[in-house]
Amino acid sequence: MSLRRLARWTALALLALPAAAQAADPGRWTLTGSSTMPLYYYQGVTSDAAGHFYFDGVDVGLYRTDSALNEQARNDDVIPPAVTATEGYNHIGDITWDGAEGGRILLPLECYYPPAGNTCETGSIGVADPATLQWRYYVKLDPKYIAKAMWAEVSPDGKLIWTSSGNDLLAYRAGQVKPAHAAPAGPMLKPVVTLRNAVPPTGITGATFRDGRLLVAGQDRDLFQVWSIDLATGSRQLEIERTIVGESEGLDVADALGGLLHWQIQPYNEQGPPTYPPLNGTLLHFAPAP
Repeated sequence: MSLRRLARWTALALLALPAAAQAADPGRWTLTGSSTMPLYYYQGVTSDAAGHFYFDGVDVGLYRTDSALNEQARNDDVIPPAVTATEGYNHIGDITWDGAEGGRILLPLECYYPPAGNTCETGSIGVADPATLQWRYYVKLDPKYIAKAMWAEVSPDGKLIWTSSGNDLLAYRAGQVKPAHAAPAGPMLKPVVTLRNAVPPTGITGATFRDGRLLVAGQDRDLFQVWSIDLATGSRQLEIERTIVGESEGLDVADALGGLLHWQIQPYNEQGPPTYPPLNGTLLHFAPAP
């Protein structure tokens, strides 16, 4: 969400509705609780094996917390001015942790300039240091296959970086995101896997892996869903369905906060008062149903 949209919503958000009733949920997950977050933990969430959460937002910030959401480090503008000047990038989507290079945070990059929208028509993967939250470098994605990078998720074996373009899932070799390929001089990466029409009908705002399957969150107005996708076939299965007024964002798997699956819900919407408190973000926690 842009700062313009955030300011407009903050001005309108006066009341919060109680949590909406469960819709046609398949019963695979149990909601165990929720946590409030600063509103600038907006666009995405990921975690590492040491028990840290990482968040980004509203547009270009990067933040690290402990497993109880106590903030440990912050960088309110991780994209260098020179990169914004060269590429136009002013927005980071749902981030992902990668164990390569001693640990790194991968940042899906795009641009959004209202009212024109995505004027860059290119996407990249930025690399940030998880300890300092400082920028390292970025690698461009070939615009023939993708016009912007809205989310990224590294496969459990660390070999692929998954994202989407339109209705298709794309995977890039994680080993190709390296300093030798750093933009603007480096080569533009091409996907090595394309799964046609594998994106669920509610789209993808964030993703994570569990038991080898890609879990993705998305929404269509107040219909919020999480799907799991078999990346060998592209077949998918509905995992969670809720009726929520708000905005779906990132998704992560971590054994923390009384749950295993964590879903970012933000208050911005164009329908009315949000389901969850309007002046902060909410992280919903789910555990597998008995």
